[in-house]
Amino acid sequence: MKILVFHQYYLMPGQGGGSRFNEMTRFWTEAGHEVTVIAGTVEYTTGVKPTAYRGRWLLKEDDNGVIVWRCHVPEAYGAGYAGRMWAFFAFMFSAATAVLRVKRPNAIVATSPPLTIALPAIFAARLRWRRVPWVFEVRDLWPESAVTTGVLSRKSPLTRLLYTVERWAYRFADRINVLTPAFEQDIIRRGLALASKISLIPNGADLDKFAPGPMQNDVREEFGWGKRFVVLYAGAHGRANAVGQLVAAAELLRDRPDILVATVGDGNERAAAEADARARNLNNIVFLGSQPKDRMADFVNAANAGAAVLQANPTFRTVYPNKVFDYMACARPTLLAIDGVARTLVCDQAQAGIFVEPENAPSIAEGIRTLADNPALCAEMGACGRAWVEANASRRALASRYLDLFSELSSAPGAPLAAGSHA
Repeated sequence: MKILVFHQYYLMPGQGGGSRFNEMTRFWTEAGHEVTVIAGTVEYTTGVKPTAYRGRWLLKEDDNGVIVWRCHVPEAYGAGYAGRMWAFFAFMFSAATAVLRVKRPNAIVATSPPLTIALPAIFAARLRWRRVPWVFEVRDLWPESAVTTGVLSRKSPLTRLLYTVERWAYRFADRINVLTPAFEQDIIRRGLALASKISLIPNGADLDKFAPGPMQNDVREEFGWGKRFVVLYAGAHGRANAVGQLVAAAELLRDRPDILVATVGDGNERAAAEADARARNLNNIVFLGSQPKDRMADFVNAANAGAAVLQANPTFRTVYPNKVFDYMACARPTLLAIDGVARTLVCDQAQAGIFVEPENAPSIAEGIRTLADNPALCAEMGACGRAWVEANASRRALASRYLDLFSELSSAPGAPLAAGSHA
């Protein structure tokens, strides 16, 4: 089967961040399928365009058997939210030109955000090749998340345009895949699609890479963590993540020199959080920046617990943060400052962590104290998390479910011919 993926944030080699489709495409290629990815040229956490992509509109690469077309994204991506929106729309056009260089696939998947990724997918599936089945994947409820976090005004012309794009995406896609049940409920409630059109293939962990390992490893030695109880936040440092709440919690833990909060990742709020920590003269929180993806399992294993935090925002009651699956896969308990479906999954279903109030520094600090003072509880929750991920969220198994979905759609009336069909 020929599979075409639209993913503006598909990771570059060695880049840290969400790797859902890097792993999915690897599994599909290993299974004998031909996979092509149309991706951007700017690192989404830093806003930096690597030198190799500067001045290039399209660049074709081979990523261990996966063909990747890197498409122009303006460096304005890193220049605030207006620059980011311009970059989203510019990528829409460069991605559409990459479609002209790709052979006709049997199935297409476009994963959002950004929401604008739907437009080149519609061009490919409905105009370039007339009728190729395609899946629109919802990793976040855009533009609603941007509105509720204050990035966009609900009444602005741009927001109205994005809501129109959202309706088009749900209307023209052959299937909508959501990452959480709450996304499905929201889409149905707003009348954007029927339940019969929605699939649920959630996030998960690559159990080939994330597995329990020794805490006293190279990462702990390199950063001098010694015997301290380390709470690791691994992920983006953007407005939605509100990493400043970890700084505020660290101040309340001054009396516990045995506890350290460490963050890995980058984003436009990282500098402000670091400056805040310096202004408070804190030495119990460190910001380690972006780290290679192939080291992330070692970072998680070097920690005693993993933290997952977001704004205290009703929209985020609908999300499963990617990082909790990696924490659970490494048998580390989760400190969860996210309410809603994530709380149900981590604390109730998996019994793999404790809930603390989002953006409530005393609650977060007390949760950290609880974990630091109860090693037996940490071990028990870690074991429960690993068992739950093995049973429910192996990314290899989820990749197989996606292949089943592609096969179902490509065998439906009006789908393209088998893999040998012409371009």
